[in-house]
Amino acid sequence: MDFFERTGKMAIGSRLRILTDTLTRDAAGIYGLYGIDMKPKWFPVFYSLTDEQPKSVTSIAREIGQSHPSVSTIVKEMTEAGIITTIDDVADRRCNLITLTDYGKSISQELIVQLRDVERAVEQISSECDNDLWSAIADWEKALDRKSIKERVRLIKEQRERTEVEIVEYQPKYKKAFYELNRNWIESYWELEAHDIEVLENPEKFILEKGGRIFVALYNGFPVGVCALCPMPQESLYDFELAKLAVDGSIRRKGIGRRLCDAAIRVARESGGRMLFLESNTRLKPAIALYRKLGFKELSEYHPAYARGDIQMELSI
Repeated sequence: MDFFERTGKMAIGSRLRILTDTLTRDAAGIYGLYGIDMKPKWFPVFYSLTDEQPKSVTSIAREIGQSHPSVSTIVKEMTEAGIITTIDDVADRRCNLITLTDYGKSISQELIVQLRDVERAVEQISSECDNDLWSAIADWEKALDRKSIKERVRLIKEQRERTEVEIVEYQPKYKKAFYELNRNWIESYWELEAHDIEVLENPEKFILEKGGRIFVALYNGFPVGVCALCPMPQESLYDFELAKLAVDGSIRRKGIGRRLCDAAIRVARESGGRMLFLESNTRLKPAIALYRKLGFKELSEYHPAYARGDIQMELSI
């Protein structure tokens, strides 16, 4: 088991599968010891029927905690083996009930001795161990019912990424990043326009000195995303424009664009703003999807400031 010593707890699924395979292999052999023609995977369905109460596939699936398709497959196999049969449900003619055949009932009697011996063997193994596996499994099942491993990993991932990504205010040392990040995404589809160049080359004059703000996303200390909040003219219906959002294309699935926008919206709200405006292009599907998630609504009439602009949106804050 040196492999699992090296991988640690992250390989718990693989280790449990090996344990399950070992137990399943032994279980098949145990049935052979007692001359019982039974597959290990049939046991939960079989045992649920030993109370001699006919049941539907749905009720069996619910009782043993397996899926309906899985139970249906097992029922088909056990029917072919002559262990169970189906009968009509008197209360609902549309439904069939499952019950043990006479052969199945005879197996049930033979199984009693086997189950007692298996239980003693399990108790013997437990006595040799420092931990009670049966109780531990129950504890794990309860914990997973509260929150799955996938959900726990997702939350841990988000928490870690929040510490890896930091949103800071613009400083002169980020001027090159502000230019390059915006130029890279624009030139992926179009060409820089004159207004792009003057703003990107002199963000102090065209954004900051006019009362705007620029936010920079740092990933492990390195600038990978930018976003600007630009004051709109007094006669405008809008207080600020969300502009110049750009994120390094190699840094994905870390929510950087969302965090930049959240920072800009928060500052706009704290500054007394009520309405935000933005201009974009529908080719930028991830960006448009993000804006919609944030609550931006498409304007019915466009007056684009850029040749590439084909959508304008607003957000009430």
